[in-house]
Parts: sequence; C-alpha cells; structure tokens
Amino acid sequence: MNKTLFLAGATGAIGSRLAPLLVADGWRVVGMTRSQEKAARLQDLGVEPVVLDVFDADALIEAVAEAKPEVVVHQLTDLPPGLDPARMVEATARNARIRDKGTRNLVEAAVRADARRFIAQSVAFAYAEGPTPHKEEDALAVDAEGRAGVSARGVASLEAQTLAAPLDGAVLRYGRLYGPGTGFDTPAGAGPLHVDAAAKAALLVLAQGARGIYNFAEDDGAVSSEKAKRDLQWSAAWRNAL
Repeated sequence: MNKTLFLAGATGAIGSRLAPLLVADGWRVVGMTRSQEKAARLQDLGVEPVVLDVFDADALIEAVAEAKPEVVVHQLTDLPPGLDPARMVEATARNARIRDKGTRNLVEAAVRADARRFIAQSVAFAYAEGPTPHKEEDALAVDAEGRAGVSARGVASLEAQTLAAPLDGAVLRYGRLYGPGTGFDTPAGAGPLHVDAAAKAALLVLAQGARGIYNFAEDDGAVSSEKAKRDLQWSAAWRNAL
C-alpha cells in the first residue's frame, strides 16, 4: 500500500492535531496550507508542506498529482478565532464556499491523481429540527433561513460530493470543537467535541477503511455517536499524548 496522504487544512485546528498522529502511524504526509509562515511549522511536524489556495484549481491539481497520494483528507475551514460573532456572517459564507467549490476542486484533484480514498470534515450541528439525539440519517437544515441555511447547504454540498465521487468516501460530522487551537478551552454549546478526539476519529476512519457518514460528539443528548463507537471503537474521551 502507498502510505502517502494529502492533508488539506494541515495547519487548522484539527489538521495540526491530526498530522503528528499520521506521521507517527507511518504515513508520508503532504500538508497543504495557505501560509508560507505556517509551512515551517509543518516541516517541524515531519510533514511535507505545500503552500497554495484550494480555489486555485490548476495549482491544486498539480500539487496533488505530484504527491501521488492514496488518500486525500479535507480538513479545510475558514473561521475566525473563537467564532467571533461580529465576523461570523462573512465567515459562514466563506466556509460554505470552501465546502462547495473547494471540495469540488479537491475531489477533482484526488480523482486525477488516482487517489483511492477521500475523507472530509463536516459538522454534526447542521441537522434540521427534529427528535434528538440526531443520527446520521437525519435530514440537514438546508431550508433554514439565515446563516444556518447557508452553512447547512454548504455541508450538504460537501457531503454529496464526497459520497458521489469515484473514491471510497467518508464524511466526518464533528460536534462543536473545543481545545487547543479552537478558541474554546471548555465545551461550548450542544454536541461538543474535543479537537483531539476529532483528530483520532479521522485516524480511525482512515485505519479501518470506513466509508459513509459518521457523527462524532460527546454524549449530551444532542447528537448520537453510537455508530462511531460501534464500528470504529471511537471514544470522545481520547486525548493526544504526542
């Protein structure tokens, strides 16, 4: 097996916690960032940095082809520190664009590079109103008004593209993140998730060849993670010892 992985969003909240786990597991990791400054940080982690923007489709296709990955992992977001309320309207639109057009570019690059698998970050808090805890088969709030609808439609696009691609696709629906790099030291809101447990979730999906949609969140009655516990032996209590 070609243990090369292309990690988009390698310096993000989850990507920066996931990268050391992948390197420790024997993967050659090519990590994408938009920042030349952050590229040096990736090198320190044992990651081969690539500086580019996901919306530059030609450069992205070239970079992924050069990496020759077996797996492409999509952990891209564009959100302000601490989810600053004053900036969230604009950020929600940017994030939705990443989930729609950015995912489209990443999928195309993965297919052209003959990758085998595509694993994408989604969220477990875009569900439509209904009985809780929400399970993976529940509908998303694509008809909601305002930011909730913009976000849910972006999520729906990302998930549909991931699962429809000619690749083994997996969607990771993460709860509301807290922990290092997230801007939140403690759980904030329903369905919380520590960033280390989120990184571990990606590693387990990768290691076990899982496909389809999985919820990952702490048990507070908002989101059901029973599928992940059963299929992947995942635990929300996991923390990174590296």
